[in-house]
Amino acid sequence: MRNIKTLLLALLLTPLPALAGKMELPHATVTDLMTKVLDDEPGKAITAFTVEFKPGAVDPVHRHDAHAIVYVLEGTIVMGLKGQPEVTLKPGDTFYEGPNDIHTIGRNASKTAPAKFIVFMLKDKDAPLLTPVDDHVGH
Repeated sequence: MRNIKTLLLALLLTPLPALAGKMELPHATVTDLMTKVLDDEPGKAITAFTVEFKPGAVDPVHRHDAHAIVYVLEGTIVMGLKGQPEVTLKPGDTFYEGPNDIHTIGRNASKTAPAKFIVFMLKDKDAPLLTPVDDHVGH
């Protein structure tokens, strides 16, 4: 289990342009929609990508070191940040994560149907999409 988690985290830490558009992970499919370096904000970039959670998929505890907005397209997703109650999101719902937030819960609420959401992120242009956090920190 530890080796799968390590592989998953390594893949998630890969900058989106290196993913060449679409990446299959054990729990999700991540599709790069666009990345744009901001000329008027040196060192910053905006990124948009979709995530399709397979039925029963669960994210590892992590942070983004970015401003991220999630918009649910399909299915039902459960999200939670350290120190805040978890929320259940359905199509049309949004969720915000700040650069200092620890994402303790991210999962597909269904064991039988996929869920899909889009993420818009403002981050340092060379920063990874995700930084793992020790499981004990988030609980």
